[in-house]
Amino acid sequence: MSYPPTSVERGNPEASGLLSPTHGDALPAGDTNHDEEEERDLIRRYEDFSTVDWIQDSLHERTEHSKSPTNPFVARLDQIDGAFGYVWRMLRRALEEGESWVVITLVGVLIGISAGLISIITAWLSDIKMGYCTTGWWLSQKFCCLEIADEGEGCAEWRNWGGVEPFRWIAYICFAAMFSFSAAYLVRCFAPYAAGSGISEIKCILGGFIIKGFLSVETFLIKGLTLPLAIASGLSVGKEGPSVHVACSIGNVVARTFTRYDRSHLKMREIVTAASAAGVAVAFGSPIGGVLFSIEEMNQTFSNRTMWRSFVCALVATFTLSSMDPFRTGKLVLFQVAYDRDWHYFEIPAYVLIGIFGGLYGAFVIKFNLQVAAFRRKHLSQHGVAEAVVLATITAAVGYLNRFLRIDMTESLSLLFRECEGGGDHEGLCQTSAQWRMVNSLLLATIVRTGLIVISYGCKVPAGIFIPSMAVGATFGRMIGILVKALHTTYPEAPWFATCAPDAPCITPGTYAFLGAAAALGGVTRITVTVVVIMFELTGALTYILPTMIVLLVTKAVSDQFGGGGIADQMIRFNGYPFLEKEDKEDATDHAFIEPIANVMKKDIIMMEATGVPLQHIAEIVQSTNFQGFPVVKSDEDHTIIGFVRKNELRYALEKARRTRSLAPNAICTFQAIAPLPGLSNGEAGGSTSGGESSGFLQRPDIVFPGLKRKGSSSRGMSPSMRRESGVEVEEVDFGQYVDETPLTVSPKMPLEIVMQLFRRMGPRVILVSNQGQLVGLVTIKDVLRHEVSEQHRHARSTSAPSHSAPLSSSHLSTGGAGSGGAGGGGHARVDSNGWETSWTAVEEEQGSQGLEIALEEGLTWARSGMNRVWNVGLETWRGVTGSNDNRRGGGREQFEYELNEERSTT
Repeated sequence: MSYPPTSVERGNPEASGLLSPTHGDALPAGDTNHDEEEERDLIRRYEDFSTVDWIQDSLHERTEHSKSPTNPFVARLDQIDGAFGYVWRMLRRALEEGESWVVITLVGVLIGISAGLISIITAWLSDIKMGYCTTGWWLSQKFCCLEIADEGEGCAEWRNWGGVEPFRWIAYICFAAMFSFSAAYLVRCFAPYAAGSGISEIKCILGGFIIKGFLSVETFLIKGLTLPLAIASGLSVGKEGPSVHVACSIGNVVARTFTRYDRSHLKMREIVTAASAAGVAVAFGSPIGGVLFSIEEMNQTFSNRTMWRSFVCALVATFTLSSMDPFRTGKLVLFQVAYDRDWHYFEIPAYVLIGIFGGLYGAFVIKFNLQVAAFRRKHLSQHGVAEAVVLATITAAVGYLNRFLRIDMTESLSLLFRECEGGGDHEGLCQTSAQWRMVNSLLLATIVRTGLIVISYGCKVPAGIFIPSMAVGATFGRMIGILVKALHTTYPEAPWFATCAPDAPCITPGTYAFLGAAAALGGVTRITVTVVVIMFELTGALTYILPTMIVLLVTKAVSDQFGGGGIADQMIRFNGYPFLEKEDKEDATDHAFIEPIANVMKKDIIMMEATGVPLQHIAEIVQSTNFQGFPVVKSDEDHTIIGFVRKNELRYALEKARRTRSLAPNAICTFQAIAPLPGLSNGEAGGSTSGGESSGFLQRPDIVFPGLKRKGSSSRGMSPSMRRESGVEVEEVDFGQYVDETPLTVSPKMPLEIVMQLFRRMGPRVILVSNQGQLVGLVTIKDVLRHEVSEQHRHARSTSAPSHSAPLSSSHLSTGGAGSGGAGGGGHARVDSNGWETSWTAVEEEQGSQGLEIALEEGLTWARSGMNRVWNVGLETWRGVTGSNDNRRGGGREQFEYELNEERSTT
């Protein structure tokens, strides 16, 4: 809905639910707890897709902490002096501090249990595609043949589907299609937010963007259920990213059951950050790596308290998973490995080559996956289930033919990481006679899986990219290791091999696979320190820290040449989420950050006049605009800043005002913070003076009725019951106590870079721009991001030759909530007819269709035309066989062509 409202809405404000007549009266007096709960519910109803004002949330948190307890018995104990009172206060403080550690411990235990269950179910479903266990259908191949052979070879208890080819291949494809259909259908019907990785959205949530339902119970249950199905379907997606989403959902659900966390966004951010660290810890068996991941990738404002809680949560989750021992090997993940050999300096050129591959792989996948995402959003947004099934079918049909694509990716990593002397000779992988055949197979697996990752990541099932990228890097690295080993075998007397020991293997190809996995993971995520620590904890060997650092240094150097950040940051920009990076770009030629904020701010804004605005007009503005707040000025002529009123609080005040039965239809609302009448309680006069809150701290705001009028009489100070009996109408209400009188303001000459630092470090929702106390504009995070994107697009167009570029839309970032009077709330989600949650603030492409997107669109057009021709030929053949006459044949063709045209028009 746009502003101004239509004539129907203007003439009927009750249609919006605001200021609608009600038979209730003012809120009952003395029910303070009920009032506070109702206030929170009403305010949170309108928080979805808006941003958190961290300044106000911190102030609210301190105010709540300073209040006296609502329980009269506890309040009486707090006032006791002497030793008993001192012991009681210390005990109460210890209980309050211990509550946070109880929450952290409980979250860690549940994350560890869920990770163990997901690992067990995933392993069983992955083996079901190949066959079943005759001694127990619930056993995976490893446990079915545990006492016979480590790899399940020659196991009589394990039966393959179909017995011989191609029946095995057909069964493999059918199971893959069935698993993918089940996962996509469940996600579509019950929890659309369960699709994808979730890391991009969690980064935005930790940055202050509210997405209701993204960390809900439904999302946790559906994602935990469908994640094993998606992995077992064979799609080139991983479970590590979704595991972080599942862990954060657990943290959110558990913390919401405690009142202290349910009321505070700051405390919830600490819990979600700690849960993200635990999610990475159980995914990689790396508690320290999980903490570093939450520092380097997730949270922008990481305090020491948050670090300790993240560490404890990751430790508890890892300990719980270790106690479950889901693989019965003592390992937290399947691809944990230990190396007892040293590396040699002549291997550094090979390490550099692996690092270059990691950087190029990351840039390639990010670039073309974004083009596939644009194609998916344009053409496949309503066909998520069909897309997942088709991708799984193609992946299974192609992957079955390659020994490294056929098996599960975690099992593939385990095989490629192993030393040849430690059970790593899988199907001749370590045999010199089969080395060139293995090189060809590994190269083919690298190329095919890279393409499958590009088209699969982002489909409507739980999909991560960490493990698929590590699998690509492992196949490439193992191929390089085999080539280096072949070079040593061919030229053992070469001078650069002089450091090799004569009685021990000189080259360990498994270490190259290990380093290749680290390079690919670093290339696609653009994180370095975290990857080094994760790889160290996977191997437990200090020996290969230096090679890992060398590889990741080269990977980072190559990746930085392409810019843009990792895949999570790119998806944030692609979806248009209001998220600022941790640091500004270090580009001396970029003058966008030194220009004054006057060039970025919004000037055409909706303001509230403190002297008085018709209450009906306020209700129309609140209902018909997407803005998250409004500046308050003295009057229409004098724009001196009084403060800022937030939309959710304004809605709550309107809800309370409409409960007054005697409210006049033409009532006026002021924003002057008029003091409530003395002697009247909260329920009678709308004041905020209630027992226990007059301690000098900030009081809970409320509406005030400054004066009541009736013909021939004065009714000032009358209670609601007296007004109801005497027929007095309320013609003026005051919302001044809801006005934030200390909003963050800057001068129009303030550089944009400093304003961005204010947004990052202080976290306001909106910054007002004032010139000598007069309001001249406002700026939000989305205004800053929109300006940044516009400058980048202008710079790209000025430095490159004109091609297929399209003009940049003014809605490059969602304008809903960041417009003329807004405070940065995001536009609402768009749900299509099939129930899929599409991007609510999608960024339009800076240029027209590019590269792979054009190829996919041409392929889709060719497939449609081919299917139409095949259908027409088959239809004509069938009618010729059945002897249909020409009239019926012509009529059917016309009807079919009409249906095709109708289908094209809808697409």
